[in-house]
Amino acid sequence: MNETPDDPMSAMLNGSLPGARRLALSATLNFVAVGAALLLGAAALAELMPAGGNLYFYKAMGGYLVLLLPLLACLPLHRPHTRFGSANTVTLVRAAMVCLLASLYGEQWGHHALIVTAVAIFALTLDGVDGWLARLRRTESRFGARFDMETDAVLVLVLSLLAWESGRAGGWILAAGLMRYVFVAAAKAWPWLDAPLPPSRRRKTICVLQLIALIACVAPILPDSMRTTAAVAAVAMVSWSFAVDIAWLFGHRHLPPPAGDDAAA
Repeated sequence: MNETPDDPMSAMLNGSLPGARRLALSATLNFVAVGAALLLGAAALAELMPAGGNLYFYKAMGGYLVLLLPLLACLPLHRPHTRFGSANTVTLVRAAMVCLLASLYGEQWGHHALIVTAVAIFALTLDGVDGWLARLRRTESRFGARFDMETDAVLVLVLSLLAWESGRAGGWILAAGLMRYVFVAAAKAWPWLDAPLPPSRRRKTICVLQLIALIACVAPILPDSMRTTAAVAAVAMVSWSFAVDIAWLFGHRHLPPPAGDDAAA
């Protein structure tokens, strides 16, 4: 008689767990491992903060825990893969760094702007690694593409918030981070906005350039004139990119959706 191993880790390694459970367990183990690294990083940054550093620590860890719910909810999009995979782990590390940055909102981080800049640059650098790993290991999935895209979107929003809060840019810089979420909300009223878009290297290029411009806004070594130029460039680039996509969607609004396409990744 065959018996299921009592140890879930052993079961996952020898393949006796069903595919969905193996994937969920793999994702959870990666989430815990990256969370442990985030805990150390958040504790170290909290020590640098003035009074209220403990609150910063709890915000960073709390934000990371909130990630678990949408991550597990969207995990079936990673099937038929049964492992979370190195590419998604890299994206998860990026998401953890975004949590570190997001938790700085409302804190006195001005004296540590160099650290903030370094974390943001590292998160941006890893943006090219996860996709490369997914292609190398042939683990591409709708989950990975969506996870990467949402991490980029939140990073843009967080950097625009920090640039505004620090006084390095006016409130108009928030348009860079909020534009995508306004677009998603608008699609509820105008469903043609939710149609799948053709692949475009322009979007990825604009995303990277926008992030570089926003990082320049929070960097401590640039003069105010260059920060302003970078902020204006960030908003202009993303506005142009959205305008191009909206124009394309409007022009194709009467076309039926592609057969078998149930949602845009």
